[in-house]
Amino acid sequence: MAAVRGLSLTAVALRAVTLWPGGSRLLAASRGPRALRELSSSSPEAGEGQIHLTDSCVQRLLEITEGSEFLRLEVEGGGCSGFQYKFSLDTVINPDDRVFEQGGARVVVDSDSLAFVKGAHVDFSQELIRSSFQVLNNPQAQQGCSCGSSFSVKL
Repeated sequence: MAAVRGLSLTAVALRAVTLWPGGSRLLAASRGPRALRELSSSSPEAGEGQIHLTDSCVQRLLEITEGSEFLRLEVEGGGCSGFQYKFSLDTVINPDDRVFEQGGARVVVDSDSLAFVKGAHVDFSQELIRSSFQVLNNPQAQQGCSCGSSFSVKL
């Protein structure tokens, strides 16, 4: 985590804030009026690309993040089912990132990864043998492995 804190934060103007049911907010780093229309609450697409944060996820993020830090969720090729989730702490928001905020905790997903996790829940699970962030109830996943870190997509 110390290495992550050493990264510099680039300035990104957040262009749109959309309130969602349950008090969460979707912040978009997109530019232009078209992006604002796409995220308006009256748009049918507005709720389709949302990531949901569980209470345990929000609580843990508030405990471990400082200042401008957030949890980044990425989807990579690999794992025993074809794709795998990757979590990391970060401070840099890129132009193609979507920021999901709830209760002061932020999860950032790039637009490519969002296609694989839209509608999913991000949770923090604490067990005797491990503690980790996990993706639960991913409507884009057909099946996953027993460890919960990889999945295959619905065709």
